[in-house]
Amino acid sequence: MKTTLTVNGEDHSLDADTRTSLLDALRNHLNLTGAKKGCDHGQCGACTVMVNGRRINSCLTLACMHDGDEITTIEGLGDERNLSDMQQNFVKHDGFQCGYCTPGQICSATAMLEEFKAGWPSNVSGSLTASPELTDDEISERMSGNICRCAAYPNIVDAIRETAKGQS
Repeated sequence: MKTTLTVNGEDHSLDADTRTSLLDALRNHLNLTGAKKGCDHGQCGACTVMVNGRRINSCLTLACMHDGDEITTIEGLGDERNLSDMQQNFVKHDGFQCGYCTPGQICSATAMLEEFKAGWPSNVSGSLTASPELTDDEISERMSGNICRCAAYPNIVDAIRETAKGQS
């Protein structure tokens, strides 16, 4: 099936089987290898990318479903010469160990801060209507779909908190 994927601001024409996941399209057809195949069941978050500004597990969606959507991968957030604030803070706070989950963590954290700024409550928010406070519990709950097997969680929380402060 012919599909046009807009990835990191650039249109890519894709002719792939309708069963091709977005993750496989990014990695195998477009050579964007930042998003990783961890569990292939949407449980680890290593494949997290942003579609139209919202974070999704790219292993659980089909590429053909995103014709015309704006897809942002870790490669679109910054590069080694121009890191995003979140990427800089992950480096500063050592928010990664092996690095396998890091792209998904950074994409998820970037989108999560937008959800937070929009006032979306989480499972641990004290109110459904009041603006939540960005506590450690709030960050941990909002990032719970991203697993770090190396246990860099405290450093990831520090990186997210510093990025949020810089956006205030």
